[in-house]
Amino acid sequence: MTVFDIVNSFRLKIRAGEKRLNEQVTGGYASDLLSDVIAHSRKGNVWITIQTHPNIVAVAMMKELSGIILAGGREPDADTIQKAEEEEIPILVSPLFTFEVVGKLYQMGISGMG
Repeated sequence: MTVFDIVNSFRLKIRAGEKRLNEQVTGGYASDLLSDVIAHSRKGNVWITIQTHPNIVAVAMMKELSGIILAGGREPDADTIQKAEEEEIPILVSPLFTFEVVGKLYQMGISGMG
């Protein structure tokens, strides 16, 4: 499954990283603590969070994540969008809360961490 498949299934808003929507998603990880994501996420995971600051892009790059889904309708900061565009990291926005996003991803066959 690709990031693009998730965008279409969830009707997510694309805020950055449109060039990398064909990235394969190997699993999912939900956390709002950057240190937790650094310690436990895996390459190819899609990350679900409510954090909107530029540091989420740095974490996604370091961990080689397939993309970031901002839950609860949270919008990324302007600096976050700029950094994500520069680094080609998909940032997507869902009106659903984290619990609902994770549940829908699981129903689509995406397991925790992959």
